[in-house]
Amino acid sequence: MATSISATGFKGGLGTSFYGSWGTSVYGEDYAMMAKSVPNHVRVGKPVRAQTMMKNINEGKGLFAPIVVVTRQIIGKKRFNQPRGKAIALHSQVITEFCKSIGADAKQRQGLIRLAKKNGERLGFLA
Repeated sequence: MATSISATGFKGGLGTSFYGSWGTSVYGEDYAMMAKSVPNHVRVGKPVRAQTMMKNINEGKGLFAPIVVVTRQIIGKKRFNQPRGKAIALHSQVITEFCKSIGADAKQRQGLIRLAKKNGERLGFLA
């Protein structure tokens, strides 16, 4: 006994509750209600990019880190960063003057400034 399957059910005596067709569309009140619920346009926002921040790998470590962290918390980040930036600039100027006095070129000067930054991180000045 061979049984064939069609969209309206089994031929061979077994019934189904599906009596529609595959191409059925929505008419009348249902269509109007559905049309109102669908927005006319979709607004797409800009993708959110994670801000890359340079972080000190030794943050919170070092001999002077606790003093730096407490001072920053007491006087505030903005007021703390102003003299800190001036101190860093002054230290770079001292390194530049030292390099001029010994006759070091720009590449050696840049290396000394990078070394000073690494030492500052290790000691906790840049915490």
